Amino acid sequence: MKPNTKFELTVRDVELIEDALRSRIGRLFWNPSSTAKEEVKEIQDLLGRIHNKKVWYTPKGKFIGGG
Repeated sequence: MKPNTKFELTVRDVELIEDALRSRIGRLFWNPSSTAKEEVKEIQDLLGRIHNKKVWYTPKGKFIGGG
């Protein structure tokens, strides 16, 4: 069998996943072992990949200044 590589997740699903991962990082900071540091790095990398998959947009007709 091949693993399923296509997932259909709602925005809320992704939000829950991100919240759970951030919560896990918070708990790992209280455990300064080398394996905890590795897990934190893995989770941060995953959160980065999730962030990079998001499509950012601005509503039409509205100017949002910055920089």
